[in-house]
Amino acid sequence: MRTISEEVQDEIIVKKSRFLATVRPVRDKEEAEQFIARMKKTYWDARHNCSAYILPAEQGSGVYVHSSDDGEPSSTAGKPMLAVLEGAGLIGVCAVVTRYFGGVLLGTGGLVRAYQDAVSAALSRAKLLEQVQAQEVTAEVDYTLVGKLQNFLSANPDVLGSEPEYGEKAVFHLYFELSRADGLKKELIELTNGKIRLETGNVQLRLLPVSNG
Repeated sequence: MRTISEEVQDEIIVKKSRFLATVRPVRDKEEAEQFIARMKKTYWDARHNCSAYILPAEQGSGVYVHSSDDGEPSSTAGKPMLAVLEGAGLIGVCAVVTRYFGGVLLGTGGLVRAYQDAVSAALSRAKLLEQVQAQEVTAEVDYTLVGKLQNFLSANPDVLGSEPEYGEKAVFHLYFELSRADGLKKELIELTNGKIRLETGNVQLRLLPVSNG
């Protein structure tokens, strides 16, 4: 399962028409429909607010998908938008593309490309999360080493880490992809010259950031 961490937005201009794409994570159909309604209310003056979403199936495996052309010619908006979400392997995501007509007809092929490009542009701004087997690790260090751990998290964007908790020492709660856990723990020990206490917890399914590398 792959999704995004938060709502993102971008826009493109095609032959004077403005295509404003907003994409956000959603948990279920109700949340997706509420988001679509919010976009329609926000951009009430637009000619079209086309939408697409893909969700985990309520029962069993598979997915549930929905799309709407919102007045555009059939299959020129919602389905192409959905194809972008599916092509990215995303689940639990809803996209709305708001179109302000610029006075120039694009034709069916032009519309398909424009709606796809708008969603792709928004997704390029998104932070991706992927559900994987993750190793829980608690790291405890002196305050003087907090900066090094924060640099470690910045250098490893696929590691999920908490803000430090401050007591006698600083405590970080971390989640490593299981296949990388041993290597990352070794890296932390080397980074701190062994001045770190690591406690290994449970292995569990977690949504972890996807590394750009």
